[in-house]
Amino acid sequence: MRVVLAEDLFLLRDGLVRLLEAYGFEIAAAVESGPELDRALAELRPDVAVVDVRLPPTHTDEGLQCALRARRDRPGLPVLVLSQHVEQLYARELLADGSGAVGYLLKDRVFDAEQFVDAVRRVAAGGTAMDPQVIQQLLSRRADDRPLGGLTPRELEVLELMAQGRSNAAIAGQLVVTERAIAKHTSNIFTKLGLEVSDDDNRRVLAVLAYLDRDR
Repeated sequence: MRVVLAEDLFLLRDGLVRLLEAYGFEIAAAVESGPELDRALAELRPDVAVVDVRLPPTHTDEGLQCALRARRDRPGLPVLVLSQHVEQLYARELLADGSGAVGYLLKDRVFDAEQFVDAVRRVAAGGTAMDPQVIQQLLSRRADDRPLGGLTPRELEVLELMAQGRSNAAIAGQLVVTERAIAKHTSNIFTKLGLEVSDDDNRRVLAVLAYLDRDR
């Protein structure tokens, strides 16, 4: 099983390489930055990627962003994320397509080699491996989401089409209205769901997640 590993701390990266090789994994690449990870995932097409959230050059969410880009280019690419904390927005986005093959583990809660290796294998096989604290925080965020009851029937229709992955232009074509009208509907949806403009939040993704969670 071929693995691309991304971790910027040398000692941890070297330790993960040795651990995975000891359990029979082939390390296709072990990289330390976002650009290197982008190239490795595109060129080597591994069976699974093990990715630290924070990588150079930004040291913010570079690893998760690389993983999301790779899964858009190669849907279903198995990705196991390692982090010191929960990046709620991108964790939710990683899970949003419903295709599985994702994991999110907190580094300080991985207690033994077997636990970690089992998570890598489970994700590579198309399953999920989520730390309970990650799930708890995601569910807590969902509990705070405002209900969809304030949306008009047309706004619900637009949101349903958004959840199907349609662009504003495609939605406008199906509903036989202008793109400007759809833009107004989407703006109203974001406002009613309490999704304010932010540099960190993908409001379209959060709105779709609110729709998908409506019956839970």
